[in-house]
Amino acid sequence: MLPVRDTVLYPQMVTSLFVGRPPSQKAVEHAEHAGLPLLVVAQRDQEKEEVEPPDLFDVGTTAAIGRTLKMPDGTLSVLLQGQERVRVVDWVSGGAFLQAVAAPLPDERVQEDLALLAQRVLELFEHCVRLSPHLGQEAYVAAMNAGEPGRLADIVAATLNLTLAERQSVLETTRPDARLGRVADLLDKELRVLDLQRQIQEQVAQELGRATREQVLREHLATIERELGSADPFQREMHELRERVATSDLPPAVAARAREELDRLATLPPAAPEVAIIRTYVDWLVDLPWCAVSEEVLDLPRAERVLDETHFGLEKVKERIIEYVAVRKMAGAQLRSPILCFVGAPGVGKTSLGQAIATALGRCFVRVSLGGIRDEAEIRGHRRTYVGALPGRVIQTMRQARVVNPVFMLDELDKLGLDFRGDPAAALLEVLDPEQNHAFSDPYLDLPYDLSHVLFIGTANTLDTVPPALADRLEVIELPGYTEEEKLEIARRFLLPRQIAEHGLPAGHLALTTPALRQLVRGYTREAGVRSLERELGGICRKLARQQVRRSGPARRLTERILARYLGPPRYRWGLPEAEDTVGVTTGVYWSESGGDLAPIEVQLLPGKGKLILTGKLGDVMKESATAALSYTRAQARELGIAPDFCDRLDVHIHCPAAAQPTDGPSAGIAMATALVSALTRRPVRRDVVMTGEITVRGRVLAIGGVKEKVLAAHRAGVRTVVLPKRNAKDLDDVPADARQALSFVLVERMDEALRAALCVAPAAG
Repeated sequence: MLPVRDTVLYPQMVTSLFVGRPPSQKAVEHAEHAGLPLLVVAQRDQEKEEVEPPDLFDVGTTAAIGRTLKMPDGTLSVLLQGQERVRVVDWVSGGAFLQAVAAPLPDERVQEDLALLAQRVLELFEHCVRLSPHLGQEAYVAAMNAGEPGRLADIVAATLNLTLAERQSVLETTRPDARLGRVADLLDKELRVLDLQRQIQEQVAQELGRATREQVLREHLATIERELGSADPFQREMHELRERVATSDLPPAVAARAREELDRLATLPPAAPEVAIIRTYVDWLVDLPWCAVSEEVLDLPRAERVLDETHFGLEKVKERIIEYVAVRKMAGAQLRSPILCFVGAPGVGKTSLGQAIATALGRCFVRVSLGGIRDEAEIRGHRRTYVGALPGRVIQTMRQARVVNPVFMLDELDKLGLDFRGDPAAALLEVLDPEQNHAFSDPYLDLPYDLSHVLFIGTANTLDTVPPALADRLEVIELPGYTEEEKLEIARRFLLPRQIAEHGLPAGHLALTTPALRQLVRGYTREAGVRSLERELGGICRKLARQQVRRSGPARRLTERILARYLGPPRYRWGLPEAEDTVGVTTGVYWSESGGDLAPIEVQLLPGKGKLILTGKLGDVMKESATAALSYTRAQARELGIAPDFCDRLDVHIHCPAAAQPTDGPSAGIAMATALVSALTRRPVRRDVVMTGEITVRGRVLAIGGVKEKVLAAHRAGVRTVVLPKRNAKDLDDVPADARQALSFVLVERMDEALRAALCVAPAAG
C-alpha cells in the first residue's frame, strides 16, 4: 500500500511520484524486490503525516514499478504505471508498512452505444485544450486514441485540474457511461471558468495597453510643456496634489485610493463637473489625520493641579479623570478610552470641564454642538453622488483636530432631533461604541476611519430624551449642581477676577465681603450653576467701569448693606422656618436643580364630609403622598388619640404655599402626615424641625433623593433638627462636615418615630 497526497492514479496512466515517508519507502522497496503489485490510494486528509486505514479511500489503483531513484534529499523517485481499479476488502495488520487485500473493480458492461457521448467529451476537451495555457496538444491526441469510453474518461480526468474529491469520484465510477457523463459535466464547468478567465485577461490587457499609452503620452506632454515654459495650471495642480499624497503620512489603503482618484482626475478635461468633486475628495483624504498622534501627558500631580486650578468642587468627576490617567499610565495604549457623559443642569461647568481635562492630559480639545441637529447626514456625511456633499461633523472636527487622539466633546446630546431625514442619535451609536469605532464609516470617505484613540465626552442636561441604546454606551457622571459654599468659593476664585479683567478694571479694584457674596447668591440668583451669578458680578463691574470713566475713584469694597445700590432689591427669597411652634404647620424641604429649600405645609380642618382638598400646584406623585398620609391617619386614629369618625364631619385642606413653581415627588409624605396629625390632635409642630421622607399607608418611611441639598437648605435656614429616613443614613457622608456638626439628625423607619420627634408633647391651649 502506498498512501499519496492530492494524487489519484488511473489505470494505464504513467506518473512519477516522490516518496518521502519511511514506511512508504519500505513498501516500494519490498514490492520491487518481491515482484508484488503496489496499491496507490489517496488519503482523505492531505495534512496528516502518519496515516491509518480509516484515513484512506477504499478505492485505489494497482501499479507496476518502472524504476526507482534515490534523490539527494533522501526522498525516493518512483515511476509508476497504473494497472487496474481495486477496492480494499481487508487490511493486513503488523509490519513496517501498510498492506491490504484488494479485489478488482472491472468496468461494467453497458448495452447502449457510447459513441455519441464519447464524441461530445472529445469536443469539450478540444475546447478546453484550445483555451487553457496549461494543456498541450498531446493531451488531446492521447484522448483521441483512447479507444474505449472508460479509458477516454480516465485520460481526460487525469489531465484536467480537478479537486481530489472530483478525481476520486471518477476513479470510483465503474460504469463507462456514468464515468463519461461525470467527465462531461466537469469539462463543461472547466470551459465556463476558462472562458471567463479569457474575457478578464482580454479586458485587463486592453485597459493596461490604453493606460500605458496614455501615461507615456502624458509624460511626453509634461516634458514638452516644461521645456517650453507653458505648463497648464491644471497640470501644475495635479502635480502638487500628487506631491502632497506622496509626502503625506497616509495608510497604504488611503494612499492607494488617493492615487486612484488622481489617475481618474488626470483623464478628465479641466472643465468636467467631476474635477471639482475629485479634487475636494483628495484634499479631504490628505488633510485628515490618519496617523498623527499628540504626545499625552500622564502626570498625576499635574492633572490634579490643572483640574483644581480651573474648577472648584466636582470631586467625583476629578477622581474619575485621575483614575483614567493612572490606569492609562499603567496599561499604556491598549486601554480603550472611556465614553464619558456629564449630566447636570445648565451652568454647572460641563463644557469647561472638558477643556480642563484636555489641558490636564496635554491633548487637543475639539467640540461639536449637537443641539437642534435633525439630519443623520450631519453626523455621518453624504455620499459623493450628491451635489455639494461633505463628510459629517465627526470627520470635519477630526480634520480640525489634526491628530487622531483629541478630547472630543459632543455637547447637548439630549437636544438631538428626529425627522424624515433620519435619526442622528442612531448614527452616533457607531461613533460611541469602542467595539465599532475603530473602523468608523463615513459615506463620503468610503474608507474606515479609526476613532478608537479619541476620548469622547458627552454633555446633557437630562438623560430622559437620550435614546436607551445611546445612553447604554455612556459612562454617566452626574453633576448635581453647586452648593452655596461652593458658589461663594467659585465667585471669589474665578468669576470675580475674570469679570474685573474683562471689564478693564484694575486688579483688586473691586472686592465683595463674604456676607455680600452670600446675599448675592441667595437674593439675586436661583440656579444650579453659576452663570447668573457671573452675570450679576458683570453688572456690578459695568457700573464701576462707568464710574471710573466719569471720575477716577478708589477701589470699592461692597458690603451686604450697599449691594442693593448696584443690583436693586433682592429678587428671590429663600424659605425660613416658622416663627413659633404652630398647630397643623410643618416645615418640609424639597430639592430641585437650583438646590434645596424649605417649604411649609399647612393643614386646615373644615366642616364637611371627609373631602381632601389639595392646593399649591402639586404634581401627581405629591398628591398621592397626601392621599397616603390621610389613609395612614385614618387607619391609626385610635392609637393617635383621634376620633375615628373625623372624616365623616371634617374636610381636610392641605396647602403648600411655597410651591408656586411646579413641585412633585414623594418626599413630602411624612411632613403632610405630621401636619395632619398635628391639626387633628391640636399638638403643635416644633418650629426647629424639618422633615423629608416618603410615607406608605402602613406608616413606613422610605428613602428619598437629594439629601445633600436638603440638609444644606436646613443648615442655611438655621434649623436644628432634620428628620430623615433611616435608609438615607449613607447619604450623609456627602454632606459637608460643618453642616453635619451643626445639625441633629433623627433617622426614622416608621411614622410614629417621626411624630415623636416633630410634635410637642402637650396640645396647644384653646
